[in-house]
Amino acid sequence: MILDKFKNYNIILASKSPRRQVLLGQLDVNFKVANIIDIDESYNDSIKAGDIPKYLSQKKAKAYINELKNNDILITADTIVWLNNRALNKPKDRVEAIKMIQSLSNNSHKVYTGVTISSKEKSQTFVSETKVIFKKLTDDEIVYYVDKYKPFDKAGAYGIQEWIGYIGITRIEGSYFNVMGLPVQQLYSELLKFIK
Repeated sequence: MILDKFKNYNIILASKSPRRQVLLGQLDVNFKVANIIDIDESYNDSIKAGDIPKYLSQKKAKAYINELKNNDILITADTIVWLNNRALNKPKDRVEAIKMIQSLSNNSHKVYTGVTISSKEKSQTFVSETKVIFKKLTDDEIVYYVDKYKPFDKAGAYGIQEWIGYIGITRIEGSYFNVMGLPVQQLYSELLKFIK
């Protein structure tokens, strides 16, 4: 069976994100969640767009590398929302969340996820890009979403799989799961290549 290829490896996901944990679980691959190490997620302003999550996923991987054993495969990831040549990170509070979604309304933006796959011997990183288009949202819709769903743990202050995605997103170009935080189609392919 195809998934037998993974049986000789301990796959470890280093992420607090419940969405990433669910998505990786849907690949039917056994994995465990690493004890989370807090990592400084700052980066130089000269780094742009997809290079930001690429850099941050590699930075996260470096924090765990000395803990890896021979058959361990570590997965680290980072996702950003990119709008008007700047990154929208997680909102600090309700006011910032509302402002972020207002800036996404009647507009298109890109979501980038950087994923690093590491073992004791090697490491590889890829970046997935998805374009997301929102309809014009009313202030009432935005306030309702922020107050009910409290999207303060999400880049760009929204989850595509939540109410705002159902009523507000008119089109995407690229991976839906990338917008959720883990481009599982590409990750599956890259994992197969990694263990060859």
